[in-house]
Amino acid sequence: MERGNLTVTKFILLGFMTDPVMQLVLFVVFLGVYSVTLLGNNILITLICNNARLHTPMYFFIGNLSFLDLWYSSVYTPKILVICISEDKSISFAGCVAQSFFSAGLGSSECYLLAAMAYDRYVAIANPLLYAQAMHRRLCVCLVVFSYTGGFLSAIILTSNTFTLDFCSDNFIDDFFCDIPPLVKLACDVRDSYQCVLYFLLAISVIAPTLLILASYLFIIAVILRIHSTQDRLKAFSTCSSHLVSVTLYYGSILYIYSRPSSSYSLVGDKMVSIFYTVLFSMLNPMIYSLRNKDVKEALKKLFRLAQSGA
Repeated sequence: MERGNLTVTKFILLGFMTDPVMQLVLFVVFLGVYSVTLLGNNILITLICNNARLHTPMYFFIGNLSFLDLWYSSVYTPKILVICISEDKSISFAGCVAQSFFSAGLGSSECYLLAAMAYDRYVAIANPLLYAQAMHRRLCVCLVVFSYTGGFLSAIILTSNTFTLDFCSDNFIDDFFCDIPPLVKLACDVRDSYQCVLYFLLAISVIAPTLLILASYLFIIAVILRIHSTQDRLKAFSTCSSHLVSVTLYYGSILYIYSRPSSSYSLVGDKMVSIFYTVLFSMLNPMIYSLRNKDVKEALKKLFRLAQSGA
């Protein structure tokens, strides 16, 4: 990528702050978060794979969400840890392209997967007796495949359009990874066509899944309101409460970052929000889907008993 008469071969990630003590503190914090993320998601995937009671469509989607979170967190956190303790805060141009590509692909895939999970919850509440037949394995696999395919097609479009911009500012990225907003800040001139591409991708990758989720929950609410027993209403709502929390946290941060014009990007505020949906959210998901879930708790107790008996 040329900038004036120079060739930009790398970017410098400024990260968070320059104080060595705080950098070390952040290293310990992010290492702890990453360790919990790996442990929590791997345990949840292991439970779902090895416990027959969890071989249902809902847990099939949760297992895929945990796999996405493992991959998603690993795109960012290792580089963040290096930035915190190393004087070399550079990332190659190719590395920046790869990080942006996987960031966009995994993020969009998660949006589609959360929409598929919302539909799954609607079917489970609206037709509990026909749930297994309606959400058969082939449909579940197709929904997951579509989520990945749609996510990475969007990433190809976004990455190819972003890295053909003319970067005429300094190659310092005021963030901890190669995200779109700080990269756009480095561009000489953001064409209207590029902004249209961003809005198009936002529409198909975020807004469309959001509308599907809203529609699913409107139907869920309609079904719940027809239930006469208060206890049964609460039981029906509890089956989708974890998903609702997950959707609110993830979509809220994504829409905050990417739904605004490039001229209104606030790098300090965006950086804090980015930390949440790239690093912290992947750690929180296993907790959201397991802390109030009796089946997961029972499977975890069984796993611990097996581990103790084996020891």
